[in-house]
Amino acid sequence: MTGIEVWTEKYRPEKLDEVINQRHVVERLKVWVKQGNVPNMLFAGSAGVGKTTIALCLARELYGENWRQNFQETNASDERGINVVRGRIKDFAKMKPLGADFKIIFLDESDSLTPEAQQALRRTIESFSGVCRFILSANYSSRIIEPIQSRCAVFRLRGMTEGDAKEYLNRIIKGEKLKADANALKAIYEISGGDLRKATNLLQASAALGKITPKSVYEVAAQANPSDVLEMINLALSRKFTDARKKLHDLLINQGLSGEDIIREMHRQVLNLKIPEKNKLNLVEKIGEFEFRLNQGGSEDIQIEALLTHFLKAKK
Repeated sequence: MTGIEVWTEKYRPEKLDEVINQRHVVERLKVWVKQGNVPNMLFAGSAGVGKTTIALCLARELYGENWRQNFQETNASDERGINVVRGRIKDFAKMKPLGADFKIIFLDESDSLTPEAQQALRRTIESFSGVCRFILSANYSSRIIEPIQSRCAVFRLRGMTEGDAKEYLNRIIKGEKLKADANALKAIYEISGGDLRKATNLLQASAALGKITPKSVYEVAAQANPSDVLEMINLALSRKFTDARKKLHDLLINQGLSGEDIIREMHRQVLNLKIPEKNKLNLVEKIGEFEFRLNQGGSEDIQIEALLTHFLKAKK
């Protein structure tokens, strides 16, 4: 292992060809790079799918060694008011590009900007269109005002498939000379929900314990192991409520898991149970109800015990 190096940065792609999955975006950007010109763009997608990485790769390929001088990254969730648009962004937009026809301003989490700041940004985009291009990233494109969206080429980035995540994680495993079970990579993907940044951090944390196994992954993630939750569910389905309750207390107290994590894993497991479809629908409805109760401050052990009583009736 490399010690204190952060793998999310060490293994971040530097060229568009290295980007995982987002071919529908990358292929169009490569054409624009050859032409030496790009439009204003909006990258929309969930966390960890490559919005920032693609913007950085684009800047490197457009500007080469001068990319840092012609590229500014601002996180709108840190500075979301109108002053950041009138100040830092506008000041950089005024500066002359170095060895290029235009600069790029990358505004991360732009859906955090206030409506007033977005209106100011729209005017800035118009005023400096000759010497500056804007790339906005957003988790929710609907929160970006229509006048900005109409001035941008909108790209919707896809969530990572299990194959994409494993391809990326195997790059790191090879580079770091790690040993990992195939089931461990599957566990990392399921916990990360397609977020490659989260998946990479899970891999690095798990590697600190030696060989990467499903057990080590669930330990560092503080997530419910599916086999433990399935055991609890099967005990309830077999009408062994006392044993199911003991297993629940093991998850909550000995393993230190949160009630919300246990309920989410119960939801995933329900869909694969060998019970009538009608009973599955009833259980999904009850799981939603009890998750809401937990979010409203209900006691974890009492609420999940009450939920388990509905599993006792599900096999009829």
